[in-house]
Amino acid sequence: MKTNRNQSNPGMRPLPAMLALLAGALALPAQTATNKPPGAVKLPEVVVTGKKDDTGPASRTVPTAEQAKEAIFTTPGGVAVIKAEEFRTGKAANMKDMLEYTPGVFVQPRMGSDESKISIRGSGINRITPLRGLKLMQDGAPLNLSDGTSDMQSIEPLSVNYIEVFRGANALQYGSTTMGGAINYVTPTGYTADKAQGRIELGSFGYLRGQISSGQVVGPADYYISLTDGRQDGYRAHARQSDQRVFSNFGWQLNEGIETRMFYTYTLADMKLPGGITKAQMEATPQMADPASVAGDRQRDFELHRIANKTTFAAGIGNLELNTFWSHKDYYHPFTTISDENSNDLGLDARWRYDGDVMGRKNSFVVGLSPTGGWVESATFANVGGNRGAKTAQAYRTAQNVDLYAENRHWLGDKFSLVTGAQFSWANRDVQGILATPTFNEDYWSVNPKVGFIYDLAEKAQIYGNVSRSSEPPSWGDMGNITVGGTPIYVPRDAQSAWTLELGTRGESGRWTWDVTAFHAWVDNELLSLTLPDGTPNGSLNASTTIHTGIEAGGSVRVWEGLITGEKRGADADAIVVRANYLWSHLHFQDDSVFKNNTIAGIPEHYLRFETLYQHPNGFYAGPNVEWVATKSPIDLANSFYTDPYALVGFKIGYKTKHGVSGFVEARNLTDKHYAATTGVLRTAATGPGGAVVDQAQFFPGDGRGIYAGLEWKW
Repeated sequence: MKTNRNQSNPGMRPLPAMLALLAGALALPAQTATNKPPGAVKLPEVVVTGKKDDTGPASRTVPTAEQAKEAIFTTPGGVAVIKAEEFRTGKAANMKDMLEYTPGVFVQPRMGSDESKISIRGSGINRITPLRGLKLMQDGAPLNLSDGTSDMQSIEPLSVNYIEVFRGANALQYGSTTMGGAINYVTPTGYTADKAQGRIELGSFGYLRGQISSGQVVGPADYYISLTDGRQDGYRAHARQSDQRVFSNFGWQLNEGIETRMFYTYTLADMKLPGGITKAQMEATPQMADPASVAGDRQRDFELHRIANKTTFAAGIGNLELNTFWSHKDYYHPFTTISDENSNDLGLDARWRYDGDVMGRKNSFVVGLSPTGGWVESATFANVGGNRGAKTAQAYRTAQNVDLYAENRHWLGDKFSLVTGAQFSWANRDVQGILATPTFNEDYWSVNPKVGFIYDLAEKAQIYGNVSRSSEPPSWGDMGNITVGGTPIYVPRDAQSAWTLELGTRGESGRWTWDVTAFHAWVDNELLSLTLPDGTPNGSLNASTTIHTGIEAGGSVRVWEGLITGEKRGADADAIVVRANYLWSHLHFQDDSVFKNNTIAGIPEHYLRFETLYQHPNGFYAGPNVEWVATKSPIDLANSFYTDPYALVGFKIGYKTKHGVSGFVEARNLTDKHYAATTGVLRTAATGPGGAVVDQAQFFPGDGRGIYAGLEWKW
């Protein structure tokens, strides 16, 4: 079990050891850069090659961002690739900073920190923490625990090369079973990283984040290592946070057909939780914390070690990819009670891909097997001022999953291809109750088919569509318990399943880029997570049939070109560029016996994010941005209590260069708007005399006006 780190000195971190490790990496003998393949260079000393072009050959285990963008056009549904350079133009501290312009993704920091509410197509719509409904991955290997949950603090935005977002069944190729899909965070390698890089960000509310990293190619080998240290006091009281992270990988090309790569990740995260406050308190003094959170010193801390390996074998009969991983997490969470957990997770993903001809037509086939398992030792204690009191519960939990999946794309013509796929999934949840915890064992089986199409309108323009089934077994937090006569009783939960219809278009043409998808999902046994008025999680329930309908739209346009440079097109032309992300989410019950056709609370129905930037080919950029929630949103399933609409205005100015010094200054929420970034979700809001709704502590204010700046140096 983990010891209480409340009394530890936050300044005593393993960062000096990390810096020494990086200094050793930078001490590699410097050699003249060359673009020749390592095998063509014959020198008596170790040869350090220069970076290979991003569009050319590089690591076989980790594709480049350009290769990932090309792969988008092989998927019959919503997929996006976000390059790190797109979000490193400003503050890059959490999932919202990385994904706020990604079509179909709703993400908001819950307490001004790394912890966020994130949802795709209504996945985990009212889950607070940990995250459920999405499969998070790092370099193709799962970040989720074996019960399907995950923590956002495992991701470092400054250690990402690019992000792949697979919405819905488009994540089938990674074995994902969830309705929301999957997000894959891809780290740099020695082929794509800078030899030496340093970055510092600082700003309002005591925010400070620093990073140093290095990556090089050394003959047939390459390495990448990144060390970050971040901290902030937070906009609200009792919101201090600190985190230290190591992201590293080492690759070796054994021959022309085999490459193996080892990954090591370390995270140490400490985060105070200010809790929810009432709507009146948010409008008057949004900086305040929930008094109960302060009294109980509520926080979420964990330490994570993660080791993974990815090996690829290329041969005439296709490409075989093997992913293995192991992670260990020490988790300490004082809340209304204190949760202390020690978990281990491990797994394998074996994927074989073959591209060739079938019946005289181009064909691409992938098949994979992904078994994962994990075990958790957990104990719960009374919270006595943030310290452990009497032990109130104890259990040993195990989770197992096996996913077998296959997908085939067959060209019926030069422009039209048919995509078919299926997935067989088994999951087991086993709990051995030791103290005040019921014992149970549940199995969940599912078969999820998929059929879709892609029609190429032009080289970089498509329409696509698919029909798919998804399933999601309950996580530990969904396995509801009730107490009868002082004895805990287990209440089983069914797996959530859905049929989803999707139709869309994407492409690039001249000044325009676009990605627009419409979806409609029929969901059975949707797992809805609820909270009590004091913020305590109140388990989950299986809803009757629910409907998820939406539009995911994003894109950009170069409105004016050649304003100053005189060049009218191309890389040498300056321009005003507008980009936007609009999400319409209509999520509701269907003829429910209690909630009729009410809206499912959790995210706003309309969400719009856009920016207008002047961009000069020398690297200068500047312009405003807006975030707009146009309508009020319910915070309870009875639709009796609502948040208010809001609009936020920001501005960003900066200069970026491929090598040398870059910098930015960014202002957020310039009007200092008081608003709810997100809320808890209640079954029914409490009422007072006369049936009037009682204002309850379910609101999590977004940050007020803030100014941030950053400097980055690359060599």
